[in-house]
Amino acid sequence: MRTIVRALVGLPSAAVVTALGVLPAQAASPAYVALGDSYSAGNGTRTYLDDGTTCQRSVYAYPALIATSRGYALNFRACSGATVADVTNLQLGALSTSTAYVTLTVGGNDAGFADVLTTCALPAWASNCNGAIDRAQGVVNQTLPSRLSALLTQVKTRAPYARVVVAGYPRIFNGSDCNAFTWFSPTEESRLNQTADLLNGKLSSAATAAGYAFANPTSAFVGHAVCDSPEWINGLSSPTSDSYHPNRNGHASGYAPLVSAKLGGTTSPLTLRTASSAVTLDTAERLGTQQRRYAAQDRAIRPETFRRPDLTSPAVKQAARRAGVDLSSRASIDAADQRHAAAQARAYRAR
Repeated sequence: MRTIVRALVGLPSAAVVTALGVLPAQAASPAYVALGDSYSAGNGTRTYLDDGTTCQRSVYAYPALIATSRGYALNFRACSGATVADVTNLQLGALSTSTAYVTLTVGGNDAGFADVLTTCALPAWASNCNGAIDRAQGVVNQTLPSRLSALLTQVKTRAPYARVVVAGYPRIFNGSDCNAFTWFSPTEESRLNQTADLLNGKLSSAATAAGYAFANPTSAFVGHAVCDSPEWINGLSSPTSDSYHPNRNGHASGYAPLVSAKLGGTTSPLTLRTASSAVTLDTAERLGTQQRRYAAQDRAIRPETFRRPDLTSPAVKQAARRAGVDLSSRASIDAADQRHAAAQARAYRAR
């Protein structure tokens, strides 16, 4: 934990380090519960709370930033890998009639989006990206709406007086792949972005039906996708669990102002330039300790993580033999990828 805090202190972009003080100074602070998955937890921001879980909660995530800027008492329940069922069964217990504010992102893991990205990142001759996207879109269209409706009904029952904001997902890609060890084609990137739009449509409909606000991050992230400058979403990262998630800029400049505005009232725009020297081991440990009491529940949530393309796996080696690819030659790998990606794009357009 001391290592985490030293890292925080040394970061020039610590605009959000005041988020380490998210615990309420007074019992009268409005109760704010942050529900959901990795996009709420802060996966991708590189620094995580020591709370005894793999949730990858971060003081740089938008819930912590909002809580700090507005003086809310945050119960940070969002957890990387959470599905609608996980939120329902493991997180809703934090809600009560005294809960004043609730935010959540959820649905991406129900559609298996991490697995879809893992498939699509492989060379086209070694994967069926269109098939993976089709399956994900089928879940979003056919299964997710009823799950979301049931979840939001329970939120309303448990926290009837809360102002609730459902947040969506940004488009990840800008149409080109600048990462050296992924092979997303322009058509694949377009379809993946369309899947984010589709998911946002279902989230918006569910939120509206429940009488809740929907925060759509699509416009805010235009010009800040993977490979943009500046990018607010990580590309292929180390550790790979940070890949294809909003970074600190994405939370501070993208999500936080958008969601905060939907919660009502006024909040000054959060930027990474508003650095604070208030980082202390004590405040970091207090927030970690607060969430650690839920660790046994949170460990039941299975992280959904993008996996870096492995060209040494038996399946890929077999695909390479079928495609006539020399795996010792990057030129051979890329040339075959371009041919197969073009053929797959033609097949998709011909549907």
